[in-house]
Amino acid sequence: MVNTRSRTGERDFRTARQLLLDRGLPLTSTFGIDDPARIPEVVQELVRSGTDLVVLGGGDGTISAVVDHLADQLPVLGILPLGTANDFARTLGIPTTVAAACEVIAQHHVVDVDLGVMGTNYFANVASVGLSVTTTEVLTDRLKRRAGRLAYPIAVLGAVRRQRPFSAMFTFPDGSRDPIELDQLVQIAVGNGRHYGGGNVVAPDAGLDDHALDVYAIRAERRRDLTAVLRSFRSGAFVHRDNVTHLVTRSVTVTTEPPLPVNVDGELVARTPQEFHVARNALRVLVPVDSTAARLDAGQDPPMPRIR
Repeated sequence: MVNTRSRTGERDFRTARQLLLDRGLPLTSTFGIDDPARIPEVVQELVRSGTDLVVLGGGDGTISAVVDHLADQLPVLGILPLGTANDFARTLGIPTTVAAACEVIAQHHVVDVDLGVMGTNYFANVASVGLSVTTTEVLTDRLKRRAGRLAYPIAVLGAVRRQRPFSAMFTFPDGSRDPIELDQLVQIAVGNGRHYGGGNVVAPDAGLDDHALDVYAIRAERRRDLTAVLRSFRSGAFVHRDNVTHLVTRSVTVTTEPPLPVNVDGELVARTPQEFHVARNALRVLVPVDSTAARLDAGQDPPMPRIR
């Protein structure tokens, strides 16, 4: 099933279908869908019918829209990364060309990965407040079509000029930590995966199989404070800066003043306050045999670092 509304969606749909058939996959149904809003409904019906593999072509928004229906269910997810950012696929080590991604699907190496949960809704990568929301508002479909992979950095630069500071309270439902109150914030992120925003890193040790959420909050009283942080977004090293609070937890409630919209995997879906937790091994997905996700799938729970 491919979101054919993207720039190359129709062509990629035809190519992927033929490649998978050539590799011997018994495709019972194929869908080229030009209305992305229909994709969750179709996936839900496939789950009900007992389908054991769903190959989904699209970006992070497409994947996030269906994980509610695939979490803790029978179907395995195969991914054709056809979006602008493809952060979930990047974290899993899935190649971005259609041919290479189809080869991964044909190898059928399954791992279990975590999902984040906000309220009752699952998400794959990151839920965030502040700068990322402003970036989403700047990142129009027109900008994506015209700028392609450069759309995200262009949108971030526009968002920096518009972002206003806010305050937040972090509380921990399991009682594992004392509440934390911060002000002069410009960004909060609650990450399940490693990558977001077109290759930015949530934290150096973040992953989809660590059974924990990485949370960071950025304080920026001056614009140059934020600029310095943005320079190290690609590596995740920004979490070590003095104006960044970083912690790892299994659950957290985020309350902001004023209440703010929440960006979940590129879509604005709710407002604060919100409670988040990790759903362990909630999604079965196909990955390259030699990927980090494959190597770590059978690993033990990692130690949880202290609050910075």
